[in-house]
Amino acid sequence: MFRDSIKKMAAYTPGEQPRPGEKLIKLNTNENPYPPSPKVRRAVTKATGGALRLYPAPRGDEFVAAASRYYRVPRDMILAGNGSDELLGMLFRAVLGRGDKVAYPVPTYSLYDTLAEIQEARVARVAFGPDFILPIPELVRARARLTIVCNPNSPSGSFTPIAKLSALAGALAGRLLIIDEAYVDFAADNALRILRRHHNLVILRTLSKSFSLAGMRLGLCFAHPEVIEALLKVKDSYNLSRIALAAGAAAVDDAAWMRRNVARVKATRAEAIERLRKLGFSVAPSESNFVLARMPGRDLGPIARGLRRAGILVRHFATPMLRDGLRISIGTPAEMSALYRALAPLLAGERAPVLASRSPNRGNRRRNRR
Repeated sequence: MFRDSIKKMAAYTPGEQPRPGEKLIKLNTNENPYPPSPKVRRAVTKATGGALRLYPAPRGDEFVAAASRYYRVPRDMILAGNGSDELLGMLFRAVLGRGDKVAYPVPTYSLYDTLAEIQEARVARVAFGPDFILPIPELVRARARLTIVCNPNSPSGSFTPIAKLSALAGALAGRLLIIDEAYVDFAADNALRILRRHHNLVILRTLSKSFSLAGMRLGLCFAHPEVIEALLKVKDSYNLSRIALAAGAAAVDDAAWMRRNVARVKATRAEAIERLRKLGFSVAPSESNFVLARMPGRDLGPIARGLRRAGILVRHFATPMLRDGLRISIGTPAEMSALYRALAPLLAGERAPVLASRSPNRGNRRRNRR
């Protein structure tokens, strides 16, 4: 019933989601701990009227127009997607056939592996250098039809300077380079300013992280018009609902709200790096809304499981390159304090106390509604 390649491949494994009614501190899927703009709620309420009987705009006109205003990119260079994951899927389908090569540095976002397997593409996995330095010469020598750089990278949180990405795009002239900027609002720079310089450059964004809309599934692709036109050929006719498009437009139009939440996350991130280092972790600087806390030579799977028993979810990757680390999303100050309290006894070989059943966000509700 299915292609042999589909039968053999392993499915992408997303981070654990709490079951209904389960009270957990969720620091495993890099969601924003603060709510989206109140304007999003009003836009969603308005969009749930009688217009739901009609199809949405195929090109997501309202959302794309808001993105064009905010990012100062022409509308014909923007494509809206059902999260940046759908946009990645479009790019893989449009560019890669069986046996074609895709290249990316590793470790990185593991969905790339899944999408490559679906297309039966060959993968050139190029190891990052020390401190997650981007291996530009090796990526160029791979001569892949499609090259991807997640920047800031997941799960490391490391950031490659834009000048280096521009040099890579120039060296790959004639082949597409995707810069996956899912976490870039938490960084100090971004690649949009070099978009017009490179016709082979594709930049992806998501509203899941900085805009607090992971549940709405909204993404943006920025590229030259000829790339956008090619992607339209593989896009679903109506890939975003009227509700999602209204929410996306309202969120981008109130980007100031997002930037305030980002500032709060960054302040908590700086404190988290300091606290985790005091607990004995090696934590590199992060330009994302998470940190990679490592203990070289030690499998941290038992620590992740101990935190789960204590009511806290973090992400552990049971692979040779990453089993010594925990990827920890930045939560509210109260959530992070609960994490530190639970970690201390686990690292000492003791059992961490289980969290009380009430939500750890209770003390933040009034502040979050502002």
